Amino acid sequence: MIKQILIQTHKKEELINITDAVSVEIEKFGIESGMCIIFSPHTTCGIIINENADPTVCKDIITGLNQFLPHNSLGEFRHAEGNSPAHIKTSLVGQSQIVFLENSSMILGTWQGIFLAEFDGPRERKVIIKVIKE
Repeated sequence: MIKQILIQTHKKEELINITDAVSVEIEKFGIESGMCIIFSPHTTCGIIINENADPTVCKDIITGLNQFLPHNSLGEFRHAEGNSPAHIKTSLVGQSQIVFLENSSMILGTWQGIFLAEFDGPRERKVIIKVIKE
């Protein structure tokens, strides 16, 4: 069985903390121990785990990716939609993460959170959650 959450993004590029929303869905599985796969079925949106205590980290991640792959580099790409940087950024960060579960809770580091990484918004995004029992 899988669960799905919908996330409305509001900017062209942003990281949205979805840790609590994922946690709520995991509880519905009623699994004591195992692992959770968090997956984005989109080609311009990824899933990352990183620091959730300081919001400037999210801004720095976006800034760093844009320094590596600026929007003004569009003339160098052939994809007709004009969003090649979004596809490449998603390929770099990935579209899924695996989190271990113990005592029905996600095992994350002290400062870690789960983020939807939007690179071609704003739009509504799906996040699919699959829990595998140990």
